[in-house]
Amino acid sequence: MQFNGTLGSSKAVLVIDGQLHTVAVGATVRGVTLRRLGADEAVVVVGGEPRTVRLGESPVSLGGAGTAGGGREIVLPVGSGGHVVTEGSINGRPARFMVDTGATQIAMGAADAERLGLKYEGGRRGMASTAGGVVPVYEVTLRSVRIGDVEVTNLTAGVVQAAMPHILLGNNFLSRFRMRREGDIMRLEKLP
Repeated sequence: MQFNGTLGSSKAVLVIDGQLHTVAVGATVRGVTLRRLGADEAVVVVGGEPRTVRLGESPVSLGGAGTAGGGREIVLPVGSGGHVVTEGSINGRPARFMVDTGATQIAMGAADAERLGLKYEGGRRGMASTAGGVVPVYEVTLRSVRIGDVEVTNLTAGVVQAAMPHILLGNNFLSRFRMRREGDIMRLEKLP
């Protein structure tokens, strides 16, 4: 089970057994009861036990498959303006991503790279075309990128000096998946 977002102040977007559900405070869906909802965390009751889950954190196991990164599908809500934003991790550290099918590779600002402990200034230097023009970039290798229980290893990322509100999840990650949009849901199914 994963907490993926809120709809107003009384409904949470939860991924339960790989399926996206909108759950109102006090309601129970597939054995998960939403007890309380905050801006970045939810309290759920599973099997009689309350658990606090933070927005985008690694999934809470419901007794099924483990969360060792061997998952096969990512289910994401499509937000306003068609943007898909989600929480995950890079090299085991929390990261906030925005899906960007126009980006060749994962891209981030220097502030995110520093927070993630990436030694980007030692990376390969180059130039990258962005919406704001051509900018200097450092290319680094990421050991792992994880969303929910799905992990992809050994990916490159570009680090730019400009501030960026999200880490862009580019095509070097997305090309490892079959992508489908179903209304307000985006499904990424990992390719064999």
